[in-house]
Amino acid sequence: MGRTINISGLVFYVGFWLLSLYFALLVKDYTQALATMGIGLVFDPFPHELSWAERTRLQKAVPIVHLSIMAALLGWIISA
Repeated sequence: MGRTINISGLVFYVGFWLLSLYFALLVKDYTQALATMGIGLVFDPFPHELSWAERTRLQKAVPIVHLSIMAALLGWIISA
């Protein structure tokens, strides 16, 4: 079982993160930033054949932090 990073997934993952930062910081469209972040979560850069128990701490932390930021942004949108 390889523990290498999926390059195409990483490119799309980072690309959607950058696009969501663009929407949030420059355009100030937080709902579009949230939606873009949600789409970016689909492109997990880590190997899909690994089960959750086999993942390293970093590989577990990335989606958890991603979802935490999305939840905070959703809270920000609802409170505004």
